[in-house]
Amino acid sequence: MDNDFIAQTATRFDIPGAAAGVFHDGEEHFFCHGVTSVENPLPVNEDTLFLLGSVTKTYTATAIMRLVADGRVSLDAPVRKYVPELRLMDDREFTVRQLLNHTSGLDWGTLADTGEGDDALARHVAELETLKLIGAAGERPSYSQSGFNLAGRIIENVTGQTYEQAMMSLLLEPLGLGNTHFDRDAVMTRRFAVGHEKGEIARPWRHWRANNPGGGIAASAKDLLAWARFHLGDGDGVDLAEMRRPTAVLRGSNLGDAIGVGWFLREIDGVQAIGHGGSSNGQFAELLIVPERNFAVVSIANQGPDGIPFNQAVVRKALEHHLGVLDRDPEPLPYNAVAAREVAGDYDNDAMVMTIDDTGEGLVLEVLLRPEIRESAEMELPADHAPFPMGLLPRDEYVITDGAFTGQRGFFTRDADGVIIGVDLAGRMFGRV
Repeated sequence: MDNDFIAQTATRFDIPGAAAGVFHDGEEHFFCHGVTSVENPLPVNEDTLFLLGSVTKTYTATAIMRLVADGRVSLDAPVRKYVPELRLMDDREFTVRQLLNHTSGLDWGTLADTGEGDDALARHVAELETLKLIGAAGERPSYSQSGFNLAGRIIENVTGQTYEQAMMSLLLEPLGLGNTHFDRDAVMTRRFAVGHEKGEIARPWRHWRANNPGGGIAASAKDLLAWARFHLGDGDGVDLAEMRRPTAVLRGSNLGDAIGVGWFLREIDGVQAIGHGGSSNGQFAELLIVPERNFAVVSIANQGPDGIPFNQAVVRKALEHHLGVLDRDPEPLPYNAVAAREVAGDYDNDAMVMTIDDTGEGLVLEVLLRPEIRESAEMELPADHAPFPMGLLPRDEYVITDGAFTGQRGFFTRDADGVIIGVDLAGRMFGRV
């Protein structure tokens, strides 16, 4: 892999700016292309800051594991031991481990803006009383942003610091990650990328502070690769093996085959990998680590929606070029009218609505932000994506076959009578309407 490949791939996906890094055979390699912004362009380099979105969850989970190593948190203790103020729609208990592997039963999250003050996370936790519960604790994985924000509140209560201060003292400073930031004031004094949506600047640059534990980090490709190298090391007291141990099986998911503690785990062409992706407003990140081969690749881009397939192309090229490992999407089954009619319909969750249409020749999936959320938002939200063609796979699974989310997989859920009652997309549950 070289800069020509990055440039050609960025041109194919119309990406204004991107950076990638590879660690292999004990050496780091960086590849950069384009500009930070189409309105105020600066060349992207390995020190340019990008928003990492949900890759931040790996940092939050590792900080929790640092507290576990120090004897201050237990993974199998109930979350209310550390956040006694937590109130939910029922009196359920779930453990710290269940929070970090997305099996708490919490829905994706609340979109309430709780401000930029030091009480932002505390106020976010107070909002969880209104959050839908999608199943019993431990029943099944369902990706939850608010779950990781709640994990950030554990860190605050245990350390007596704000989440951001604690992350600095627990991780960023000890690891020398001097170009990894939560604070906008720290970012704006350095070279940083802005997001784009279909060629236009995506505003706001970042959403509210309470989402920091689940998605608030801005970092450079160099720092992100250093983060990956930490997870290839001995952990400096953090039990990295525990983080890689499967704790919940994933079905029909391109996120992975299972979830550890903060990591998605998957087998690719016979090798075991851990990883996490992330998206923010017009910025996308991908991190993949192959511990048995002492290998890591990172890719970050500043254009939506095609930052996702760009990053996927970079990661796949790096795997093939450096390790000879091939990562391919599954082939869908031929169109079947009976099966198509069975899955076609409307689905929703607290944040989004989904429609699966049967065209008579194929299936098309469309996901939209709930209209009432878009109408009530105090800031401009990212545009909805165009509908995606999809194909069915064996065992009630499916795959997106074209567009920005090509290769995205999910599955359908049936009730005791065999009737389809829900669909999973990107680890999030949508119930049938």
